[in-house]
Amino acid sequence: MARTPIITGLHHVTAFAKDPRENHHFYTSVLGLRLVKKTVNFDDPLTYHLYYGDAVGSPGTLLTHFPQPSAARTRHGGSEITEIALAVPNGSLLRWRDRLTKAAVTVVEGSLAGRACVRFGDPDDMRYAFVESEATAASAATDAAAGDAIIAVERAIISVPDAEQTASFLVNVLGFAVAQVSGPEHHLTLAGGGIGQRLTLLDEPNAVRQPMGAGTIHHIAWRVPDDAAQRRVADVLRAAGVAPTQVMDRQYFRSIYFRIPTPVRGNSRGGGQGGVLFEIATDGPGFDVDEPRESLGTALKLPPQHEPKRSEIERRLVAL
Repeated sequence: MARTPIITGLHHVTAFAKDPRENHHFYTSVLGLRLVKKTVNFDDPLTYHLYYGDAVGSPGTLLTHFPQPSAARTRHGGSEITEIALAVPNGSLLRWRDRLTKAAVTVVEGSLAGRACVRFGDPDDMRYAFVESEATAASAATDAAAGDAIIAVERAIISVPDAEQTASFLVNVLGFAVAQVSGPEHHLTLAGGGIGQRLTLLDEPNAVRQPMGAGTIHHIAWRVPDDAAQRRVADVLRAAGVAPTQVMDRQYFRSIYFRIPTPVRGNSRGGGQGGVLFEIATDGPGFDVDEPRESLGTALKLPPQHEPKRSEIERRLVAL
């Protein structure tokens, strides 16, 4: 029996990149998002962690990156987060196609879950699809294309070796529902099924996993309103035999992490826990806890444990 979902939708998506300046230019000047936080990887303070989103960094609008100049370019494969769909306003799809083309970005027109889309990649070939939505941006980024601002992350698309068994885990443990099955695509939703509450599983039993590199999506984070809800998710995971991490304070939200099980086709008992990485992140406290909303993303913000090394970190990071 499916559980009532505690998670409310997507919180953010995190990927590896190569060139910090190229990454910053693409997401702000081409996609029109705002850099809402310039900080560092908590585990590697000589690597940026850049957060892009709407004007205030609302959960559900966030695309975040670890740019590493020494990173190798990725080769896409199986058992990975393969694509992120972004919702844009009705009637804007062709204008976005033209905007991307003008910026020398290769675009391909196609469909996703029965809806027209425009597919493209960022400078590291992290893969995206634009899909139209009747919704409007709650807080458009300041330099977005007039009237065409990206609304939010619409869904994530994941390659798995057995979509049916993976869907069973997501339904019975995390509270998703199967909305539609179309060939190898299993479309899942959370309660409401709105923007950010959608997940597509691609059944690819023969796809080979590749090493992570620039352009690889490291993980997707799902929203919960507060710490109590996060604890409930952790309890549900442990009851299902999946071990989440301890709570990690990310300054702007608190997180736990786990890997979804990777069932092997034909094995009803499932497989290991080496699947894609999921994060459960709280909505708060938000990005304005250490700088005013009007100046989000303008100064380098460091977690307290790295503040004593600020001079060295600033010297070694590439200026954006």
